[in-house]
Amino acid sequence: MATAAAPAGAVRPERADATAWIAVAAGALGALLATLDISIVNSALPTIQGEIGATATEGTWIATAFLVAEIVIIPLSAWLERLLGLRTLLLIAVVGFTGFSILCGVATDLTTMIIGRTGQGFLGGALIPTAMTIVAKRLPPQQQPIGMALFGMTVILGPVLGPLLGGWLTENLSWHYAFFVNVPVCALLLILLLLGLPHERTNWVYLREADWFGILGMILGLGGLTVVLEEGHREEWFESSLIVQLTIVTVIGFVMLGIGQIRAAKPVLKLRIVLNRQFGSVVVMALALGMVMYGSMFVIPQFLALIADYNALQTGQVIFLMGVPAFVLMPIVPFLIRVVDIRVAVGAGLAIMAISCFASTSLTAESAGEAFTAGQLLRGVGMILTMLFLNQATIASVSSEDAGDASGIFNAARNLGGSFALAALASFQDQRMWLHSRRMEETLWASDPLLQEYLAGMSHALGSPQAAFQALAGTIQQQAFVMTYNDIFWAMAVATLATLPLVLFLRPLPKGLSLAMH
Repeated sequence: MATAAAPAGAVRPERADATAWIAVAAGALGALLATLDISIVNSALPTIQGEIGATATEGTWIATAFLVAEIVIIPLSAWLERLLGLRTLLLIAVVGFTGFSILCGVATDLTTMIIGRTGQGFLGGALIPTAMTIVAKRLPPQQQPIGMALFGMTVILGPVLGPLLGGWLTENLSWHYAFFVNVPVCALLLILLLLGLPHERTNWVYLREADWFGILGMILGLGGLTVVLEEGHREEWFESSLIVQLTIVTVIGFVMLGIGQIRAAKPVLKLRIVLNRQFGSVVVMALALGMVMYGSMFVIPQFLALIADYNALQTGQVIFLMGVPAFVLMPIVPFLIRVVDIRVAVGAGLAIMAISCFASTSLTAESAGEAFTAGQLLRGVGMILTMLFLNQATIASVSSEDAGDASGIFNAARNLGGSFALAALASFQDQRMWLHSRRMEETLWASDPLLQEYLAGMSHALGSPQAAFQALAGTIQQQAFVMTYNDIFWAMAVATLATLPLVLFLRPLPKGLSLAMH
């Protein structure tokens, strides 16, 4: 999502030719593939753990490894593109992604699976920011809103389509196909890249003059932070020596990144642009976007599994509802981008996302998938408006020479928002569960005639007083779960609304600005 003014004297056609649209299709397909693989294995995770002999705790690394590698590569993509050239970078990424997908599909042990998922994340992550690069390089300005709409739709559809596709493949075929399905898609993607993108010469000067201090610091800092956020709750945070060690690594990494910002002539990532109030606001809103998007995808499957007893496929169908507005709005989004003020669109998107969370704050123990229908559809509308117009806001917030760095920071912030949400929601969930359970237990008195009558009836029905007490404990636990999930949606709504005033710092995209990338 970086921009630069078109080179002096360059004449860009008013309408893109067929090869340009082939390149845009390749970028969109690559972004869809990369975002899809974030969540496609989640539905199959219990089955995978059983077949490769991993415990539930060990199995979480199958998802975490992908996220860590992806968050590291996204900000590095702009530098790698300048070094290798766009087509070469993407060809390497797609071939490598295919190989690591096959490795995951044939894995019979946890180590092999984690190696495969790490490779998938590292190479697949490069496909996300470069999709916007293709739009800006290959399309003339007046047609770029169409490419932006296509890109935004794929970034939203990938995570919501993943659970549905993964659940269907696991239920009807095998979990192996959640990885093997990438092979034919990657073959098509390679053909599109070869047809749609011109070859660019490798520029080795970027390797000789690289900010290695900053690169290593970014890998350690972002990688360590993501693992801490993803695994901290399960490891009981700083009671775990692993989390303590990774926190130290994270701090060292960010210190190295900071040193690179000061010492390097060309830092690997120009972080000082975050101090720009417009772009800084965009980054904060990107964090909020990631929190709601990935937070809802974390909470809803839990609720449906624990309360409504949904299987992976049924849960995937509910999650997919969030992607429906992307199909409906796709034809009019390019028009909206041209005529609607960024501040109005982003403000409306954030407000709709908050309303979507409020719509899910009245859950009961009888609630099932249909209780989330309105919220999911509203959330999809809010995501489309916020995502696509924040892309535009990024363009308007930084100078052309800083646009590549802005792209990496924006995409990394969205993913980090998801990691922050998962870490915060896991801890918040435990605290609210304990609070609601204790409050309900405090209202029960052993001498209460109604309680004695209830337990007597349950004892008669279940055959023993012990079974009656267990049933009562189960009811308390279930009600505490429901109240906790209502609290979580309230918290996400309030957090989203808190970012709403930041839209005042945004400014409209200047008329006629060319989005051509470095």
